[in-house]
Amino acid sequence: MAGENVKTFTAANWNEEVLGSDKAVLVDFWAAWCGPCRMVAPIIEELANEMAGKVVIGKLNVDEEPAISGQYQVMSIPTLAVFKNGQLVDKSVGFRGKADLVKMIEKHA
Repeated sequence: MAGENVKTFTAANWNEEVLGSDKAVLVDFWAAWCGPCRMVAPIIEELANEMAGKVVIGKLNVDEEPAISGQYQVMSIPTLAVFKNGQLVDKSVGFRGKADLVKMIEKHA
């Protein structure tokens, strides 16, 4: 499961935790049946631990929250999206290595 610094985003906390955050937020759109999602999960945990306090990092299960994933046109997973000031500012589809994700986050942090 997610590490202690990895948030779980749901419809109930999306507006506050993601759109209302004063920090950049990396959202990992994932599902339990997705192999590449399982490959990116440990990287997400590492980043959440290393960047705690600087950015917010969390996961949204697309099977459990189809309305949110649909709102942001998430058609393939994993999709990694960066939100800043309530806006989607960057999006990457498919498995990405840690260095690529760090670059994506730091552009907006």
